[in-house]
Amino acid sequence: MAQIPSKREILDWISENPTQTAKRDIARAFGIKGAQRIDLKRLLRELEDEGHLRKRGKSYRDPEALPPVAVCEVGAADGDGDLFARPLEWHGDGPEPRILIVARQTDAALGAGDRVLLRLQEVKADDHRYEGRLIRKIGKTSRRMLGVFRANPEGGRILPIDKGQDREWMVAARETGGAQDGELVEAEQAGPAGRMGLPRARIVARLGDPSEPRAVSLIAIHQHGIPNQFPDEVIAEAEAAEPVGLDGREDLRHLALVTIDPSDARDHDDACFAEPDPDPGNEGGHVLWVAIADVAHYVRPGSELDREARRRGNSTYFPDRVVPMLPEALSGDLCSLHEGADRACIAVRMVLDAEGNKLGHAFKRGLMRSPASLSYEEVQAGRDGAPSERIAPLMEGVIGPLYEAYEALKSARGRRQPLELDLPERQIVLGDDGRVRSVDFRDRLDAHKLIEEFMVLANVSAAEELRRRDSPLLFRVHEEPSPEKMDALREVAVAAGFSLAKGQVLQTRHLNRLLGQAAEGEFSELINMSTLRSMTQAYYSPENFGHFGLALRNYAHFTSPIRRYADLVVHRALISSHRWGDDGLDPGQVEMLEETAKLISDTERRSMVAERDTTDRYLAAYLSERVGSEMGGRISGVQKFGLFVKLDETGADGLVPVRSIGREFYVFDPDAQTLMGADTGVTIGLGQRVTVRLAEAVPVTGGLMLELLEVEGNALPRGPGPQRSKRGGPPKRAKGKAKAKAAKTARKVKRTRR
Repeated sequence: MAQIPSKREILDWISENPTQTAKRDIARAFGIKGAQRIDLKRLLRELEDEGHLRKRGKSYRDPEALPPVAVCEVGAADGDGDLFARPLEWHGDGPEPRILIVARQTDAALGAGDRVLLRLQEVKADDHRYEGRLIRKIGKTSRRMLGVFRANPEGGRILPIDKGQDREWMVAARETGGAQDGELVEAEQAGPAGRMGLPRARIVARLGDPSEPRAVSLIAIHQHGIPNQFPDEVIAEAEAAEPVGLDGREDLRHLALVTIDPSDARDHDDACFAEPDPDPGNEGGHVLWVAIADVAHYVRPGSELDREARRRGNSTYFPDRVVPMLPEALSGDLCSLHEGADRACIAVRMVLDAEGNKLGHAFKRGLMRSPASLSYEEVQAGRDGAPSERIAPLMEGVIGPLYEAYEALKSARGRRQPLELDLPERQIVLGDDGRVRSVDFRDRLDAHKLIEEFMVLANVSAAEELRRRDSPLLFRVHEEPSPEKMDALREVAVAAGFSLAKGQVLQTRHLNRLLGQAAEGEFSELINMSTLRSMTQAYYSPENFGHFGLALRNYAHFTSPIRRYADLVVHRALISSHRWGDDGLDPGQVEMLEETAKLISDTERRSMVAERDTTDRYLAAYLSERVGSEMGGRISGVQKFGLFVKLDETGADGLVPVRSIGREFYVFDPDAQTLMGADTGVTIGLGQRVTVRLAEAVPVTGGLMLELLEVEGNALPRGPGPQRSKRGGPPKRAKGKAKAKAAKTARKVKRTRR
């Protein structure tokens, strides 16, 4: 008779034979027959009770191991282009294992979010525990959403937090994940609509109290999939980094390279210095230095830091936190140009003539030491004649020459005519409790413009240098607006009493002429916003298509490698083309430039949307205590379903539903961007001054609902209300449609006669 195996022997067998784990397979392996099967069954039950095994159907397996075949979700490609997956079902106590997908040429193309059936093999590797081969592609990952959980006896419902979604989701009692009533949760679709017609969901993450101030940015982080936790290996690499010395670098510590940033800045990745050009052949000229933190020295191609930085693409900024591209050990320390600290940098020396034209440039890999970390406000105060005690010694030799170089660049900018939008930047000020204390608009100081001009010139120099050396790089591309968008802008301009020429090659000076017509008038904000909306979205590309908004043929991002991966790519290209070291662009990265450009363009847009959504939620929370108050604003958008109004005090955007306007039917004219009353003929359109009442503010969605009270100082005429014809037909609409058509025809005739 065979001997009953020990528990260790059973576990070893299951580990070595993952496809033969049924009780019958185990009994056959150890020669167990007859009554001995009872003892085997007891041992297997004990192993299950102790947590060493998990029973699934008739089979047993180690809960800390994956089965030989499993359904998995594909993640985003890493810095080397490898695809990894995660198991959709994991019962172990430790972190879910990482699976490297080993693709064959005949396999279907896979992307992030795909669900796949993989055949798994356990391996011993540093960054993954399993290799998976594709059996078949199942589909996309189930739809996910964020919402507030409301419990009921059958489980509960999830109220969505997206402004554009009002459909609730139903959650069965077994799928609540322990969520409590009122908690913010993340859920995924669990099946088709149930008996009540609502889609079914299972809760996959509990995110806490949605009314907590810090939940506002947390919602955006989860909603848009922004990575906000660094893996341990990334943190370890960053913390192991050490300061650099002079080896292989030029000593620039004699230059008074000062940083000028917001007063609350935690990192300083750019510094500048200017002096008169000593060359007698360039009378009145300037030498301008811009030094940028040498992030490429610390973030090497193929490292864990590099993979994570590429995956993030950029830092994301919220009023209460920053989700950085690089860990604090680098972004806040070794790669930050702190006052009095020796720091590695890549610097560009640019020579300007008296009119601000760049005569030449040269790049250096150096070591610098900033004598001062300054804020925009204190630099501007010094320039305006009120220097602080700290900045006074720097005024003559440092600050003065910077402004002199800036004045020359302003002259060159005037000739170049980049797009001159005037849109105040909104600033949400939080109190110590994390709640909104005030909403302000940042002052646009000359100190801000000075740094912007210096950075633009440094970016141009980087692009020109790399093009001259035939080096691969990522350009910052901004293509000109489409004809359709220009037609829409022209409609807005004409409706406001301005003109925008047609039938010529569009240049930024044409748009600046329009902006100048509207400057300081009642339609200034409308024309600025409409011009901004007509622009295309800037993006990154290995191909150069120019930068329309800046009126530049060659432009690349070079000045912010702490917070933008594109700048890090440009730094590496400079390193390779100058043969400064082995940490430049390698052939693998060059091959992936197009893919990298697409990835980081997408992550940039993701951050922009997340930041905007967070601002909307903070503003809704700030205004929620003023529901019922009357406010002034201007119509910033017109749609068939209602009006968008930008409020004067906060810059927040709210919706006036068309059903709430007066007591009549309104006809929407998409070309003129107007709503016309069918009975009264009143016309409501873009740019009009309005008075509204705040009807609703929902912090968790960021939604503001407004009630329209006055247009251009006049109360809305009250139509006769809903009417029906004697035959019981629909309300009278023909009159309004006829008026709208006649008005549109009149506008076209008037324009033709001009």
